[in-house]
Amino acid sequence: MGPSKNLPIKGALVLASPIVIIILGRLFLMGNSLESFNLWVEDLGEWGYIAFFGIYVLSTIFLLPGSVLTLGAGFSFGIVVGSLVASISATVGASLAFLIARYLARDTILKKLNRNVKFAAIDSAIGREGGKIVLLLRLNPISPFNALNYFLGLTAIRFWSYLLASWIGMIPGTILYVYLGVAGKAGLEAASGGQGRSTLEYIFLGIGLIATLILTIYIAQIARKALQESELHGSSIEL
Repeated sequence: MGPSKNLPIKGALVLASPIVIIILGRLFLMGNSLESFNLWVEDLGEWGYIAFFGIYVLSTIFLLPGSVLTLGAGFSFGIVVGSLVASISATVGASLAFLIARYLARDTILKKLNRNVKFAAIDSAIGREGGKIVLLLRLNPISPFNALNYFLGLTAIRFWSYLLASWIGMIPGTILYVYLGVAGKAGLEAASGGQGRSTLEYIFLGIGLIATLILTIYIAQIARKALQESELHGSSIEL
């Protein structure tokens, strides 16, 4: 796809960006709480899933934080459905951002960096061990999620390797944030004097939350160690 063919698409993205950011900003600020977000989604009925999906995908593309929405998934849909909806939304959003970078910017970037030894080494390493590196980066909580989508789109990694590794790597963090959203809703229900949950349910919820947190931290430590070992072998990525 040549640069001239990309111009209409780039122009549309530039024009759409301010509008989308304003809309998403209003949605993020409405009510200033997960409870308000939950009520809004519930009022939409079955359309709530589609609305959540669309907002999450657009947030990812336009580099807005998705962690709040992942909390909202737990708040609105519960652990199982919330994890599923958030995981699908995050993966689709990450894939679209990757494709935007791949087909609208990669050729231009390569022309500008064709003599940059460092970028060439990174591009080669990701092209060679792309799935493994993407998986480790996704498991590492300090990796910038949205920026990573675009950066990886500029590299030689195959799309399907990127998609699978991203989906798997984002699962632990997604479940953790969804769990936090569920716990937050339970806490609000208890504080407001609503029906809430039984003591036993709160105990199991707390145990599950702690177990998920410990597992996520453990996986992140393994990912960091593997990335450090990769650096020693000359296959590291510096973002």
